[in-house]
Amino acid sequence: METTEVTGWQIAVLDGGPAHGLRMKVSDRPRTIQVSCPCQVEGASVEGMRAEAVYVYRRDYTVTEEPLRYGFDIASP
Repeated sequence: METTEVTGWQIAVLDGGPAHGLRMKVSDRPRTIQVSCPCQVEGASVEGMRAEAVYVYRRDYTVTEEPLRYGFDIASP
């Protein structure tokens, strides 16, 4: 697997999962992107407590031009 290190901003798109189709700018081609969504909390014993669902997307190294692609990792976290 050959990768080239790129600095600067590039367009990326998320593929699959709850954030499917989301487009964003990324810097330096990160290996993973974490997406979180707030969840409703009922009966919290601590004021201000919150919960978030976390989803992980991993870079598709076969895509070398914009838009970069990040695929949903169903096994994470």
